[in-house]
Amino acid sequence: MFDLERREAGEVVLKGRFDAAQREKAQALFDEIHESVTLDCSELDYISSAGLGVLLKTQKRLLAEGGRLKLIGVNSHLRDVFKYSGFDRIFEIEPG
Repeated sequence: MFDLERREAGEVVLKGRFDAAQREKAQALFDEIHESVTLDCSELDYISSAGLGVLLKTQKRLLAEGGRLKLIGVNSHLRDVFKYSGFDRIFEIEPG
């Protein structure tokens, strides 16, 4: 199961498993964002390469528009995924 919720201005909460089956749902929400945003990953259990692709595409677009993604609440497993994929150099990441 996967859920994402847009909260107060500038915050999105990710919950569950972010995989290929959830790519379109997530991309639709991220396509509506045109300012810097904080992604609360404290309830995110898993992210696949498809999920990473959505985040990368969004980060590139936001950087071109003067914004960025910041990830907070990242657990040790997800932090390893970001580290091994090199995404820890692309995103500002705060551990959980």
